[in-house]
Amino acid sequence: MDWKAKVDLFEQLRREHEFGIGTVAGVAAKFGVHRRMVRQALASALPPARYYPQRAKPKLDAVASFIDRVLEEDLRAPRKQRHTARRLHRRLLKEFPGTALAESTVRNHVRERKRAMGLVRRETFVPQSYGPGQEAQVDWYEAWADLGGERTRVQVFAMRSMASGAAFHRAYLHATQQAFLEAHEGAFGYFGGVFRLLRYDNLASAVRKILRGHRREETARFVAFRSHWRFAAEFCTPGEGHEKGGIEGEVGYFRRNHLVPVPEVADLDALNALLLAACRADEARVLDGRSEAVGVAMAAERGHLLRPADEGFDLAEVTFPLVDKQGCVTVKTNAYSVPARAGTRVEARVHPLHVEIWHGGRRIARHERCHSRRQQVLDLEHYLDVLGHKPGALAGSRPLEQWRRAGRWPACHDVLWDRLRARHVSRTAPAPWWQC
Repeated sequence: MDWKAKVDLFEQLRREHEFGIGTVAGVAAKFGVHRRMVRQALASALPPARYYPQRAKPKLDAVASFIDRVLEEDLRAPRKQRHTARRLHRRLLKEFPGTALAESTVRNHVRERKRAMGLVRRETFVPQSYGPGQEAQVDWYEAWADLGGERTRVQVFAMRSMASGAAFHRAYLHATQQAFLEAHEGAFGYFGGVFRLLRYDNLASAVRKILRGHRREETARFVAFRSHWRFAAEFCTPGEGHEKGGIEGEVGYFRRNHLVPVPEVADLDALNALLLAACRADEARVLDGRSEAVGVAMAAERGHLLRPADEGFDLAEVTFPLVDKQGCVTVKTNAYSVPARAGTRVEARVHPLHVEIWHGGRRIARHERCHSRRQQVLDLEHYLDVLGHKPGALAGSRPLEQWRRAGRWPACHDVLWDRLRARHVSRTAPAPWWQC
């Protein structure tokens, strides 16, 4: 019996007792209810709150300790890479195949535990509607990954189509302007075209200064990039993240479903391959209130996007340093080795993830980009000509030390080196005194 029906029944019981039969037993017999209910109606016009006794939950009890342990471990995980009830339910189905547990049961338990742990947080978003190809939203977000066994903080670029709901994610070690622009081109390739409008926070890669109202002083490189790809840009009010709620929600969903638990991969390239596969997998999603999958809507939207530029934008920063006496060139305070004579003028091209050195129209060196300051990035092969006439410098050389740390100098090379040194010593050692 629902609340309204019970209130109506209480009114009839009260009226019958006052204007009719007049006894508790008589009213109970007439309406076919227990005398206790008649007394409750006489005591108050509102039915008392119903008490639900605690029931045994054998299926939940079997995995409750696992759920609680995961939630406790989440306190030490990155704040935005913690388990949701849905993610926990999926793990339970996979790791405890004999337990047939409903998602609602897990959700209720997780809600109670998170409330007790002070982790319950609610946000409100205003629904919007968008035309195909009209707008995408862009943001950076922070995540963690185990790269080569080491816990590493990465910066992830995300672009989401507001019409289809499709999204593109790509990770970098640092959120530099070059990474920002390169990720745009990767997103345009993923979507198959360019959106007419991109909406941003006030990112330093695009905005130099926030002016009055919605006016911004943008960086020259971003303006040139925008002109090259022919899209328009709008920036949110500072501190008002709800103005781009689509990408905010996408980031939360993607992080919870594809970056929990923290991914373990060999390197950044492997992480980006994992992120791209996750983007492709999400194309099978059907968003709330829609009848077609994200991938279907994305394919239909492709015809409404702006045609991509014939050539990509030149993202490299170009400088022309001199090779110093240590066989290095200085690029953004860091020294990179090159196989060229001291005093040679070369061309350095700085990309988001690597640095290229060019001379005479050909590339002579390529290094992984170092984002620290005043470091040396050395390649032993660049010093082979020098070591040819200065072999004694090899043993204590810094390039060899870096190769050892990077695992590029195998143990078999040391075995061969020891044999060669032993042979050389045996040939040059003086004869014993008794043979003189």
